[in-house]
Amino acid sequence: MADPQRYIAHFDLDSFFVSVEMLNDPSLKGKAVIVGGSRDRGVVTTCSYEARKFGVKSAMPMKTAMRLCPHAILVRGTRGEYSRYSRWVTEIIAAKAPLFEKASIDEFYIDLTGMDRFFDPYQWTIDLRTEIIEKTQLPISFGLATNKMVAKIATDEAKPNGYLFIKPGMEKAFLAPLPVSKFSGVGESTFKTLQSMGIHTIKDVSETAIEVLEKKLGKWGTDLWYKSQGIHEGQVHAYHEAKSISTENTFEENKTDVNFLLSELVRMTEKVAYELRQDDKLTGCIAVKIRYPDFETTSRQTTIDYTLRDDELIPVAIDLFHKLYRKGQPVRLLGVRLSELTNHAVQGSLFDDAEKKNELYKAIDDVKNKFGKALLQKARTVKKKEG
Repeated sequence: MADPQRYIAHFDLDSFFVSVEMLNDPSLKGKAVIVGGSRDRGVVTTCSYEARKFGVKSAMPMKTAMRLCPHAILVRGTRGEYSRYSRWVTEIIAAKAPLFEKASIDEFYIDLTGMDRFFDPYQWTIDLRTEIIEKTQLPISFGLATNKMVAKIATDEAKPNGYLFIKPGMEKAFLAPLPVSKFSGVGESTFKTLQSMGIHTIKDVSETAIEVLEKKLGKWGTDLWYKSQGIHEGQVHAYHEAKSISTENTFEENKTDVNFLLSELVRMTEKVAYELRQDDKLTGCIAVKIRYPDFETTSRQTTIDYTLRDDELIPVAIDLFHKLYRKGQPVRLLGVRLSELTNHAVQGSLFDDAEKKNELYKAIDDVKNKFGKALLQKARTVKKKEG
């Protein structure tokens, strides 16, 4: 029996942060808008299509962006709103999709393989897009194809606020005229190498002998050739199976010292936040767990604005502990869990000190990776020496 025809839809919220800002302030519609950090030190998080026409791009230094588009309106960003809208779109998709992956805060893959026995996958995807737009008022584009790679490139071609279906068997023809830079992973170095070989379009790649590409680019050359044929085996990873990051500590002796328990809580939150950053993830939910000597276990969680920072997670963990802990009761086990994980797609800064904070965390994590995780700790977690 033949395998069912693969159908993968890729959804992407257009200029997501800008779109949310425009919903909250309709006077921004149709104008060159840049969301990002400070005018002097900041970076562009995202920008409207009106600003892109002047060459403004995500992750560009704000000084450069303002030089290219001096009349642009600079918006600081309201991260809580982005989290709210992202969750809203996720809920709409989760209610309808048989299997979906949340690739980032504003990007989703839906696997409709085998569903053509029950409905037309293309019409179903159009209907879902319509529902998202009607309910949230956010513009969203999609590409539908037989694999994730082609679907994502189709979305890119469909923007802004459009959709495109690449029918089975048409993958290679669709990709052929596009520049090789459309493939993710083709950086400046690879691009220059390909240009020196006379390769400019994806068709040029597909017509080059696989051995020649492998000789010039190694394993990446082989991958590139298969991609140019429209072949991609990446799977859609179910969102509800996205792993949480957690840690817990069972104490050798039951503990009643609240200062000690809070010190442990901070240490554990630091630990899971570090792991979060190593996985290049953001978290949207934090939970604290307490087990008492009689093995009664209680936990409490709360949703939060997507973050990867200790200083935003620790106060929430402490607040959850105070709401959960039965005063005076000895504690056998304490735990912290981060869930609702998504890829770290927030480029640049949304607040004045965000760049500095991100640089600080990167520096701290680099030191931990080099010399060991125990070297740098929050002051509260360092145990006082006897004496």
